[in-house]
Amino acid sequence: MKKVLTVVALAMLSVIAYAVNDGAKVEQGKKEAANGEVIVMNKDMFIKDVFDYQTSKEWKYKGDKPAIIDLYADWCGPCRMTAPIMKALAKEYAGKIVIYKVNVDKEKELAALFNATSIPLFVFIPMKGEPQLFRGAADKATYKKAIDEFLLK
Repeated sequence: MKKVLTVVALAMLSVIAYAVNDGAKVEQGKKEAANGEVIVMNKDMFIKDVFDYQTSKEWKYKGDKPAIIDLYADWCGPCRMTAPIMKALAKEYAGKIVIYKVNVDKEKELAALFNATSIPLFVFIPMKGEPQLFRGAADKATYKKAIDEFLLK
């Protein structure tokens, strides 16, 4: 009986510890966004903060700053090459644009929404107008030019 109670108590403590750590990760995500970090996005966040494609067919961006969505996969070499560039751009353009990243293996519905048949795929979202897709990896200067000419014009 003591063993059963001990196992139940340990299981409950594990669940509580997991819940506390999960809440800390949510708070950390909010803090990172404020510091000019790349934000990991899932479907629910996309619907809440970017565009609710479930209720509307006409594009209407919900954000308060222009954005870039980086559709990537962990196994993708070019995606791994562009990740530090996006991180640097998030810091450089902190307060001016928001950079999100979406793992296409985990968020298949979002990948399908942008027809991500090849990655990396970058979605440049201006405050007004339609988003533009940028396929493939490039250097930092190319992304900066796209940000300056398309998102911050």
